[in-house]
Amino acid sequence: MKVKIKKLHPDAIIPKYHTQGAAGFDFCALENSIILAGKIGLIKTGLSVSMEEGYELQIRPRSGLALKHCVSVLNSPGTIDSDYRGEIMIILINHSDVDFVISAGDRIAQGVINKIYQAEFIEVEELECTTRGSGGFGSSGIK
Repeated sequence: MKVKIKKLHPDAIIPKYHTQGAAGFDFCALENSIILAGKIGLIKTGLSVSMEEGYELQIRPRSGLALKHCVSVLNSPGTIDSDYRGEIMIILINHSDVDFVISAGDRIAQGVINKIYQAEFIEVEELECTTRGSGGFGSSGIK
């Protein structure tokens, strides 16, 4: 699978996989920024992408940022559709009570490429019955 990457800014960093078996590749911040404690921030990457139709690029949190700094991707996973050509920007949330400082070049999120299937929606009068029925939100028990 080939993904075309365009630098929208000369300082943008092209993502890369850091290990042979990695599913995700890192996105880096284009600029210095601060996300205040308990707030969100929109972080530019300076990149845009083009990929084959039928695929998406998911934006996911980096586990180290979540564990060490309580910083995560707000709309996780975020989706970059195959026909989107704008700048990839990452919505981060700072769940901690300390401001989070981002320096240009910091790895702030990871991307994963996934195959997408589009459904055909068929309106019906009734759905098949199941044992579970309409039970949700913990109806199957805690354990």
